[in-house]
Amino acid sequence: MTQGYLIVFEGIDGTGKSTHCRMLADFLNERGTAVTRLREPTDGPWGRKIREILKNGRGGVTPEQELTWFVNDRREDVENNILPALRKNNVVLLDRYYYSTAAYQGALGIDPAKIIAANEQFAPVPDRAFIFIAPPETCLDRIGLSREGYSSFEKLEYLRRVQDIFVSFSGSHIQQVDSTRTPEEVHTILRDEVLRLIEPGVQT
Repeated sequence: MTQGYLIVFEGIDGTGKSTHCRMLADFLNERGTAVTRLREPTDGPWGRKIREILKNGRGGVTPEQELTWFVNDRREDVENNILPALRKNNVVLLDRYYYSTAAYQGALGIDPAKIIAANEQFAPVPDRAFIFIAPPETCLDRIGLSREGYSSFEKLEYLRRVQDIFVSFSGSHIQQVDSTRTPEEVHTILRDEVLRLIEPGVQT
């Protein structure tokens, strides 16, 4: 490789995006590919404030304030983690990016297109953005089986609005993933697509 690649995993919770981000990282590591796996919100100061909202609810925090926290957290992530890894020619696998911000804050009434445009002023456009799609009802069932309780973002009607925004995103670098398929099928789709990206000409 002569450059790094940024590959992001997007979708509502319960679609399997985090699991597949980890599985793909393991696969690439086994091939000897330099991989950096990250997640947003980060564990930095702004990310911790966001995670408090996830745990305890928004309280008096407005959508605009919340959006500012996400943007601040991403600026730090881009500067401290994403760009340095790309400069090392790593494959960066990122669990959530600015499409999640656009979808979740968009469902609260902020224009998703404006959120994306503002983020792209400082955040690199990903080489691939996998948008994981599954019925919100199914996702909530998966969440309920995997852990106790739901975050403040995990309400059915809200998640339906969020997913509608995710589905609306388009571009040559965006690929929707039907995550109602088996994990093995989804992993194969992702694996083959990423290998075509980072190793052109390699048979999958």
